[in-house]
Order: sequence, then C-alpha cells, then structure tokens
Amino acid sequence: MPPPRVYTPPGDSQHHLHMKKLILLPVFSGFLLYSFAQNGSHDLVQFSGVVITGDSLKPVPFTNVIIRGTYRGTISDYFGFFSFVAKKNDTIEFSSLGFKKAHFVIPDTITENRYSLIQILHGDTVYFKETIIYPWPTQEQFKEAFLKLNIPDDDLERSKKNLARAEMKERMKEMPMDGSLNYKYAMQQKQSQLYYAGQYPPMNIFNPFAWAKFIQAWQNGEFKEK
Repeated sequence: MPPPRVYTPPGDSQHHLHMKKLILLPVFSGFLLYSFAQNGSHDLVQFSGVVITGDSLKPVPFTNVIIRGTYRGTISDYFGFFSFVAKKNDTIEFSSLGFKKAHFVIPDTITENRYSLIQILHGDTVYFKETIIYPWPTQEQFKEAFLKLNIPDDDLERSKKNLARAEMKERMKEMPMDGSLNYKYAMQQKQSQLYYAGQYPPMNIFNPFAWAKFIQAWQNGEFKEK
C-alpha cells in the first residue's frame, strides 16, 4: 500500500520558507556587522603621550595634536599629556606657539591597539622687521622740531647749577618728606612715648642749658622787631 499522504494547505510551504528567511536575515546581518567592526577596528590605536621641550624637558601645555589631512585630533592638557583614537600609518602633527612643528607616523607594524609617545618640540625664533618709531608724524616735522630745539648746557655746567648752595637750600625747603623720613620720624615719636612711659616728659623751662641759650640769643638781639 502506498504511504498515506499528508494534506498540506495551499501556501503553507511558502510561509515556512518566508519564516526561515526572516530568521536567517538578522543572523546574517549581525555576522556582517561583527565582521565589519572587527576589520575596521583592527587598525584603530589609542594614541597617547606627552609633549615636552627639547632644552629643559618641561611639558608644553595646550599643544595642537592633529592628524594630517583631517580635522581630527586633540589638544594636550596643562601637563602636556594627550590621548585620542587614531589609525595605524596616520601622520600626527604637533604644533604650538613658539615651537617648530613636529610630525610622527604611527607604525603599521604594532600588534597592540595602544601606542605611547614622548614628543619633543624645539623652540622656534621668530624675527620681525625693524620698526622705527618717530615722535612726530612725518620726518619733515621731526626735522623742523629738532632744528628749533634749545640744546641745554653740557653735563658739567648743569651739574654745577644743580649743586649750587643756594639752589640746594631752596630745594631742601620745598622738598617734602619721603617714606623713609616719615618712618624715621614716626619711630622717634614712638620711642619717646615708650621712654617716658609712666612719667611726664621733660620741659625746657626747667632746662638750664635752654635758659642759657635763650639769654645768649636775647643779648645778641635776635628777638628785636625787624
């Protein structure tokens, strides 16, 4: 006898085939994404390091660390440290104000996904063109003012005038006390207060030397009306 036939509703086999496709599609897509991620991250490197000066080995803060030909990179911190993600065989450019630019190519032979570097920057001297500043807007006005200038005496004559006795006396009368003289006067007053603490300060009315000086001045006629 032939085996019994199993009745299959129309369209049921197509339904099962469609379900198998729906199940295999995400699995296959996930496999592709995983493979692509693995192949893409194989060249990625966590590139870290520190930037220092060539003469004193001090850190160079806020250095621009950029991948050449791109806008990707970072800036070193206050201690010259930097860290960012790059690819193998990328050319890294280091630039900072006052230093010459430096370049480094990440090797494509490294086996790990991390790479460290100590980058040395050398100072760069910048020369500017000479700038001449005149006290007048034009050279003609400067020449005219220079020709009309009243040139003073030589150094010897000016020093004699400044050191004249009458000149020095007038300057001493008009010159106010500076900081050192004010400090000295204040210390003298404080010392007198401490010396005569608890007693009355002496008065010249009981000083015989003061009386003798007063009598001598009176005999010389210093108190006559002028």
